[in-house]
Amino acid sequence: MYICLCNAVTDHDIRREVADGVRTFAQLQARTGCSDCCGCCEPEARACLTQAIEQHESVVALPTFVAAA
Repeated sequence: MYICLCNAVTDHDIRREVADGVRTFAQLQARTGCSDCCGCCEPEARACLTQAIEQHESVVALPTFVAAA
C-alpha cells in the first residue's frame, strides 16, 4: 500500500528500510524521501515505521535452538 504518494513510498519500502537498519523517522526520510513534500503522510508513515520496527525486533529476538547430541 502506498504510504507517501508524492514520493511513491510503500509500506513494503518502509519494512525493507527497517530490515536494512533504519530506526528513526529522520533516517527513513533521508533514505526514501517519505513525507518530504506535502507532509500529509507523516502520521501514517510514522505508524508504519513503528510497526515495522516492532515486528523486525520480535523476529530478531527469537531464541536459537540447537539439536542435542
